[in-house]
Amino acid sequence: MPALISGRRYQPNAFTTAKGFKKTLMPESVAHRQIAAQIQAKFQEAVALRQAGQRARAQELCRDVLRIQPSHFDAMHLLGVMAFETGDLRRAVELMTAALEINPNHAATLNNLGMAFAALGQTEDALKNYDRAVALKPGFASAFNNRGNTLRALRRFEAALQSYDTAIALNPGYADAHSNRGSVLRDLNQMEAAVESCDKAIQLKGDVGEAYNNRGNALRDLNRYEAALESYDAAIKFMPDFAGAYGNRGNVLRDLNRHEAAVENYDKAIQLQADFPFLYGLRLHTRMQICDWQGIDTQVAELVGKVDRGEKCTPPWPTLALTDSLSVQRKAAEIWTSDKYPPNPELGNIAKRGRGAKIRIGYFSMDFRNHPVSALIAELIETHDRDKFEVYAFSFGTDTKDEMRKRLERAFDKFIDVRNRSDREIAELARRMGIDIAIDLAGHTAGSRAGIFAMRAAPIQVSYLGYIGTMSAGYIDYIIADKIVVPKGSRHLYAEKIAALPNCYQANDGKREIGDRVFTREELGLPPAGFVFCCFNNPYKITPDTFGGWMRILRRVEGSVLLLYTDNATAADNLKKEAAARGVDGDRLVFGTRLPVPEYLARFRAADLFLDTSLYNAGTTANDALWAGLPVLTRSGEAFASRMAASLLTALDLPELITLTQAEYEAMAVALATEPPRLNGIKQRLARNRNSALLFDTKVYASHIEEAYVQMVARHEADLPPDHIDIEGVNAPTRRPS
Repeated sequence: MPALISGRRYQPNAFTTAKGFKKTLMPESVAHRQIAAQIQAKFQEAVALRQAGQRARAQELCRDVLRIQPSHFDAMHLLGVMAFETGDLRRAVELMTAALEINPNHAATLNNLGMAFAALGQTEDALKNYDRAVALKPGFASAFNNRGNTLRALRRFEAALQSYDTAIALNPGYADAHSNRGSVLRDLNQMEAAVESCDKAIQLKGDVGEAYNNRGNALRDLNRYEAALESYDAAIKFMPDFAGAYGNRGNVLRDLNRHEAAVENYDKAIQLQADFPFLYGLRLHTRMQICDWQGIDTQVAELVGKVDRGEKCTPPWPTLALTDSLSVQRKAAEIWTSDKYPPNPELGNIAKRGRGAKIRIGYFSMDFRNHPVSALIAELIETHDRDKFEVYAFSFGTDTKDEMRKRLERAFDKFIDVRNRSDREIAELARRMGIDIAIDLAGHTAGSRAGIFAMRAAPIQVSYLGYIGTMSAGYIDYIIADKIVVPKGSRHLYAEKIAALPNCYQANDGKREIGDRVFTREELGLPPAGFVFCCFNNPYKITPDTFGGWMRILRRVEGSVLLLYTDNATAADNLKKEAAARGVDGDRLVFGTRLPVPEYLARFRAADLFLDTSLYNAGTTANDALWAGLPVLTRSGEAFASRMAASLLTALDLPELITLTQAEYEAMAVALATEPPRLNGIKQRLARNRNSALLFDTKVYASHIEEAYVQMVARHEADLPPDHIDIEGVNAPTRRPS
């Protein structure tokens, strides 16, 4: 998850008079000199009043001066500075522009005008004024610092670094420039250097709260969480009202699985800044992680309203578990992408080139390790047809050296560790290597690097598996899906074109080993007898409506229990309380923890039926349950995330496990729990289909996705724009969700 704010400290507004500049409207005379003296006295009084905090009186005196002498540059400039200080940015621009019409070559005014434009979000206009300021005054360190901030806002990170370096060369003791330099080094993925630059700022000026905040952000990226917390604490010590430090502190507490404390910090940040960018939804998502549902329905409705109004209120990923509305999910992603990762033309267009004998596919991810995405794609990478494709990994995550990492390093034709390279460097590398199709396996998830794709790493760019929704980014051409997760009637709600596979969109690993361990009910904390429902989805996917349905099911199935997964005690406690509030003994909820993959898969065999969550289905988890032989009951909705399990079940020819309403879902769960022959029949079909259905046939799946890749390249080579692709193949013959 990106840091919520990296302090970009601008040089504070400095009013500088136009030394040596003189322009009058009347010839010199004694009377005129007296008037000039009066004007100058008024102006100097205005300067003193402004410094004393009496801004209104200072503004009045400046206007008096301008009524007498409309061409008084200093009065016009000072009025502009005070307009900036009071937040009247457009008036500040008008006044400073008017001052520059009187004296076009005043560097300080150009610098201040640049800051006004920057505050308005008019970054190109800001940059033009900074460029003019430093051209007139090459030794203007603060203008170079401000110029660096604007270049950073434009995501021109290398140029921003050069500007900060110039400011520091001109003024080595410039603490704010060192701090800002630390921020841009983090943007360039040079985390250790970022920490060093912030340390220098702190050494120069120990009470620089922004420097401590920026240092915390880099330390968090280095997974040095406790040190990051210490930095944020120092930032707050020196700047008690620094909302950004509280927000970033909340992020680290989430990383440490201290969700309650994270929420407290988010609350403080919002208290200090009600419109803190993208924090409202993140706070809701964090509360969902611990199943804290107090007032959640009202707050979700508020979130949807904010998204509809175009407010910067949430990252995209929380919406997948908070609403089933495709239009809301798309709008949230549009707002995020536009603000964080807009198209970046810095590298220019990719020149059309003759393709070699093989299509070069680049898979980009931070999760080439023991992770659900890698668990799905490992065998696909091994199975790709090497006569037609060259397959590259661009890994920007930590080298965990686990078994999955080692397997993937062997599976790819080339495995490239790019974790210490900037987005630009990675995009340039992909271009040099002639990658034809860049596959983003992360999307908008935590740790993603959408900036690589914003620069165009390849002529064709595809979203696949990691993010289950539209990225709403014009530079992502396709999303891999199927006819279930994205029906044709929903395609217009995706920014990408749909590459629809004929069966399930999900790749699978048929080499997954299910452990031999047979869990006893006692080992898992289950009672000696009774039907075992389970759900191993992350707690944030459990909504009050879903949980309410589960409790109604437990009440109707005597002696039944629900086996859940959670990695935090607060979530377990809250769910037990919610169960009691719905008339179910909290002891009927049993919680399992994380296990090694073989044992995790074996644990499914201790349950009788998997109950899916409705807004955000089980994806890899449902796949794992079915692979282990456990039926999954799902309720299908509108969005991709709420149709994943239906896609899996359709490919396995188990349509009766796909329900369309809550009432149908609950009735089917009760029926399967109370009619053993019916459930046993489904389990027997699942066991047969596990070996014969196309869901787990990686060779067939690979041929389908490869055909999609071939058609993408063919369209590009024919100078045709991306369009929907429907791959023909053997389809499961049964009911589809509507």
